[in-house]
Order: sequence, then C-alpha cells, then structure tokens
Amino acid sequence: MGELDDDGRDRAAPEGQQADIYDEEGSIRHDFLTMVGAAIADRDVIFLRQHVAKLHESELGHLIEAIQPDQRLAMIRLLGSDFDMTALTEVDEAIRMQIVDQMPNAQIAAAIGDLDSDDAVYILEDLDDDDREEILAQLPFTERVRLRRALDYPESSAGRRMQTEFVAVPPFWTVGQTIDYMRDEEDLPESFTQIFVIDPTFKLLGVVNLDRILRTKRQVKIETIMHETNHPIPAEMDQEEAAQLFEQYDLLSAAVVDENERLVGVLTIDDVVDVIQEEAEEDLLRLGGVGDEELSDSIAETSRSRVPWLAVNLVTAFLAASVISLFEATIEQIVALAVLMPIVAGMGGNAGSQTMTVTVRALATRNLDIHNAFRVVRREAGVGLLNGVVFGISIGVVAGFWFQDISIGGIIATAMLINMMAAAIAGILIPLALDRFGADPAVASAVFVTTVTDITGFFAFLGLATWWFM
Repeated sequence: MGELDDDGRDRAAPEGQQADIYDEEGSIRHDFLTMVGAAIADRDVIFLRQHVAKLHESELGHLIEAIQPDQRLAMIRLLGSDFDMTALTEVDEAIRMQIVDQMPNAQIAAAIGDLDSDDAVYILEDLDDDDREEILAQLPFTERVRLRRALDYPESSAGRRMQTEFVAVPPFWTVGQTIDYMRDEEDLPESFTQIFVIDPTFKLLGVVNLDRILRTKRQVKIETIMHETNHPIPAEMDQEEAAQLFEQYDLLSAAVVDENERLVGVLTIDDVVDVIQEEAEEDLLRLGGVGDEELSDSIAETSRSRVPWLAVNLVTAFLAASVISLFEATIEQIVALAVLMPIVAGMGGNAGSQTMTVTVRALATRNLDIHNAFRVVRREAGVGLLNGVVFGISIGVVAGFWFQDISIGGIIATAMLINMMAAAIAGILIPLALDRFGADPAVASAVFVTTVTDITGFFAFLGLATWWFM
C-alpha cells in the first residue's frame, strides 16, 4: 500500500505503471499527473523514486513538459541523484533552459559525468560560456577534453551530434585480443555494433562489425577481416547531410573523422532519427514563418518570432491592394467583380502553396537539383494548366449562372487559368531561385509566392474585365 492522499485515496501507482503512463491518445494519464503533483507537494521522495525515477528518459521528458512549471525544478530537486539528466534532451529548449538555469553548476557537472558525450554536449551547448566552463572544469580531464572538442565544432554539425565513446583497436590485434579487451575494459560505450580499426595516429583504416568478430576464430588478425569504411562522415558536415547519408546507405552507425581523417567519434542511428525529426519540424515551422518557435515559449517570445514575416506580409498586401486600386472605376460599375476577386486570388494562393511545399521539401532532401529542375518545372506547369482548366470552367459556369452574365463567367474562368499557371510556376521557381542565391527557401518562399498569386490574380481578373466591359 502507498501513502494516502488527504482525501483517503491510495497514492501508490498500480503495478507496472512505469510502463503504462499514457492514455489511449498517447498523452500522459491525468491520474498519474495528479499523483505526481501530490507527491511533489508532499515531498514524497519514496513515491517519486519508485514511479518517476524509473521511467524511460523519453517518458520522463514528457512528464516534465506535462507538469506545471513550478513543479519541474521541485521534482528534480527531490529526486536528486536519482534524476536522469538525459531526460532534459527530450524536452523543448525553452523548458530545458529554464530548468538548467536554476540548477547549481555542481549538480549539472555531477549529472553530466554519467551521460553519453552526445547527450552532455546537447545540454552544455545552450549554456552561457561562464557556466559551461565552470561545469567542464569539474569533470575528469579526459572527459573534459572530449566534450570541449565536440563543442568546438559548428552548431548543427556531425561533430556536435557525435558520440566520442567508441571502440577502436590496431589492425595487428587478433580477434581474441579484441574480445579480451572488450571484456576487461570498463570505459566502453553502453551499446555499439562496430569496432573501428586505427593506426598509431588515430587515422581511420577500417571497421569490423561485431557479428564478424563473433564468427571468426581467436587467432585471426583484425586487419584480415576488417573492411574499409565507405562512408566516413567529416565532423564539419551539416547534420542534415549526415542524416541523408544514413538514409541513402541504410547505416546504423558511421565513423566521424576530422580534417586529417583521424577518428574523433561515431554517429549513431538514434541521434540521426532526432536530426531528421528536428529538420522536418524546422522546415514545417519556417514554411509558416514562425522560425524555431516552441509551445513552451512565452507570449513575448512567440510574438517576437512572428512579427518580422507578418510585417513583410503587410507590405506585400499593400502591393496587391495597389493593383486593385488601378481598377477602382471598373469595380464601382460592376459589383460582381468585388464578390469574385477573392476566389481567383485564393485559389491561386492555395495552388502555389501546394507546389511550393513539394519544392521546398525536394530541395531539403536533395531530390531536386539543376539536372532535373527543367523536367519538374515542365510537370508543374502542366499541372497548373490542367487544374486551371478544370477549376476555371467550374467557377466560370457557377459565376455565369449566379450573375446571369456569361461574360463574367468567361472572364473569371480565363483569370483562373492564368493565375493557376502562374501559381504553379512561381511555386517552383521562387524556391529554386532563393536556394540558388543562398537564402533559405523554407523561410522566404511563402511570402513571395503569395504576392505573385495575389497580384497576378487581381491583375488578370480586373484587367480582363476592364478590357471587355470598358
């Protein structure tokens, strides 16, 4: 039996709760959150150790995000050394910084000493320089050197993501020596699938898979069973490019080398999965013009991240409005034009967004380049033409019956065709042009594509109406 709440209910979690803290929708169960909140309020360390400290790092991260902000640090303090610092790599950056900023550097240093190097770097990289140096100074020399070397690499590079714990042996060792070394050595990674082969200068010579080690007799030398590493990853390589190599060659792990081809770390599939998820989220957010915004950000931070592109949208909206003002006299005489204008612009904007989304994603995954760009542009123009004909005829028929004027129907049908073609072409050419000049197409494309479709749609519709009726 567990401790009773104030209302007499047993606070102890059911048997096996550590493995089942989620409801059917994948959210943390409300009753579990209630019990954790009560345990924090009552400083019930026994409950927290039994039912929180034993959670998987990802589950603990979700729990930290789900509880109230004032409960997070209190829970971590109550858990003390039982708190798994790796859980902080699973939470939003804003939440992680709020927690770390309030933790003593000595506690962070003690916890980081038990983490894998890639997780330690993930936490250290966001700290102020002074705090980071103070924490590093409290670590053992070898570990301090490893972490500093990883932190020296550019942000979002393979060097930042790599794990500096790996198994490396010389080529003249036998399989038996290698197995004995792995059995006797205490400072090995928790899990690994490959053993790297290096020369005395740490230059990477090759790799041996563990299954090959197990199938080979003890007296056989490593150099006879190793194979060359076909895909070593430069430490300076962008993490997204490294993830693409994993995807292309179905890698589980890959050696990371410096500019002199010396082995400095290993990149593993679990880190690459995180990279793929982060990059996908980043592209999605940038397409919406919200940058690296997170749900845990404050009102001021969220507003500040959205204002710049809203301001750009306002400027482009004035450009579209100025086009409409050129045809003010026509609109005054034919009220139907004012009713139908948004349809042309709106359909063009949606069509442009579809093409733009596909193009930006293709650029990010490197499936679109100079060699196939013309073919893709031609395809999108064909799609724009076909959709323009289909929807142009549809809206033309509806508008003709609605306003009892076949001329109105013909004008909007023609304008729709023109704008759908313009939307398709702009949706692919604008991201290509931005990428060609070094700008991020995920960030800037939406504003320019929308501007093109608005201006083209208004000008085509109102221009045709003026030419026909005036």
